[in-house]
Amino acid sequence: MNETTHSILIVEDEEDILDLMEYTLSKEGYDIISCIDTTNVKDILDEDNISLIIMDRNLPSVEGSQFISSIRKLGYNEPVIYISAKNSSEDILEGFETGGDDYITKPFNLNELKARVKAVIKRTNQLQDVTKYKDITYYSSNKAFFIEDKEIKLTQLEHDLLLEFIKNKNVLLSREMLLEKVWKDSTNKQPKTVNVAIKRLKEQIDPTGEKNYIHAIRGEGYIFC
Repeated sequence: MNETTHSILIVEDEEDILDLMEYTLSKEGYDIISCIDTTNVKDILDEDNISLIIMDRNLPSVEGSQFISSIRKLGYNEPVIYISAKNSSEDILEGFETGGDDYITKPFNLNELKARVKAVIKRTNQLQDVTKYKDITYYSSNKAFFIEDKEIKLTQLEHDLLLEFIKNKNVLLSREMLLEKVWKDSTNKQPKTVNVAIKRLKEQIDPTGEKNYIHAIRGEGYIFC
């Protein structure tokens, strides 16, 4: 099992292979999202923090490596392992040239699949600099947030608060939990402090209130979604 749960998106149109990969990797402790085509892939990447994409190249609607190449140009940088019956050296080279991080040919050994997945996630997780959620992008190297490609200037407290929300998207966070995670050893740890800080953060990231990133749950806390 993994100490940190990683989410893997599998795109495979052969449902027996898809089911087998989903079952195998779920047993390893990964959260699996599966698709039989690329229709919803970009929406999933926008909504979920995907650690790895496993992409079949032989899809009925689009060639898998062409699809990955197209979304790379849009700024989607999630690591990719291609799964394909295309097994010539030219095919494998093409896979790497179109944004692949690894390449597994069909038929494949399940132990090899598990080892390759573990290796790619470990390697890319160490190098990961960019976190995307909806239209928000965070660059950890310079601690900068961008919304729709425009940098948002935040105080250190606002930065830490927004980063905590993104790490826990769609999770109810109580004021007490936020105080513990964000304010840490600060002497100014009162529930009303959280309310004021979130109000200021909202003014920075959603001044018109149209996007409604942060939802207050009366008597409970806040959800970032």
